[in-house]
Amino acid sequence: MFRSPDHGLSPSRRRASRSAGWRSATLAIVFASLSVEAYGLAPQVAPGGLVRWPGEGVDRCGLQDRTWLPLAGDCWYAIDLLTPQGTITVSRWREGLREVQDVRVGAYPYEVQYITLENDSQVNLSQENLERVRRENAAIAALWRRDSPRSFALPLGAPLENLPAGGRFGSRRFFNNQPRNPHTGADFAADAGTPILSVAAGTVALTGDFFFPGKSVFVDHGDGLISMYFHLSGIAVEMGDEVDRGEILGLVGQSGRATGPHLHFGVRWHGARVDPLLLLDLPEDLPVLTP
Repeated sequence: MFRSPDHGLSPSRRRASRSAGWRSATLAIVFASLSVEAYGLAPQVAPGGLVRWPGEGVDRCGLQDRTWLPLAGDCWYAIDLLTPQGTITVSRWREGLREVQDVRVGAYPYEVQYITLENDSQVNLSQENLERVRRENAAIAALWRRDSPRSFALPLGAPLENLPAGGRFGSRRFFNNQPRNPHTGADFAADAGTPILSVAAGTVALTGDFFFPGKSVFVDHGDGLISMYFHLSGIAVEMGDEVDRGEILGLVGQSGRATGPHLHFGVRWHGARVDPLLLLDLPEDLPVLTP
């Protein structure tokens, strides 16, 4: 609950301070950062989920050190997969004034996945491969801070013409019984050679043949949204190419660390690892903050 700046002073000092401070205190009451108490219990979201904050006259949205423009008038917040359980604060600005709300991040809800690889060198990396992975990870990580104009709308298009059931986003993975990073994308089984489609218009930000994801394409759709397509058998675009929604980026394969032909499809939005299925088919029960 909001408390005026003179809370805790003696009665005489409160009377002396109220005259000078009343105007600023009143403005603070009206325009103070909105708290969870104003809206009841803060909504809960799973790590890797999305939160929407609708409203009118919103200028910008923000989370941590990043800000961005609203999408169709609303603020969308991507909650990173590795966000610990607890409360985070999201922001928005209207007429230059900042408002905030709290969001509860729930416990990590994802399953455990055990994968057996015959090629042990893809689990226990040599020093040469470790150095290669570090170089590749640095080049990929540079994409998460790109800031270009938005060129997409929600929901996104499907990355395959006939998209099968897929998933395992967030699963804790054990390769040959050794713990590794959680799965940050959705896997879709498909025949080798099946065309892979861009989920929105954008710019090809990076392509390459990487140690773990194999032949890969990364597309920048603006507003901090990067889509990625892994384990391809062939790449049909080059860095810097402008692509349209539905344009062919490459072909399904099993390059890199993969046990069979499939598409690993992932997204980062404002740097956050988020379940891509949420952006392909916006769920009705998506957490929504009170306007």
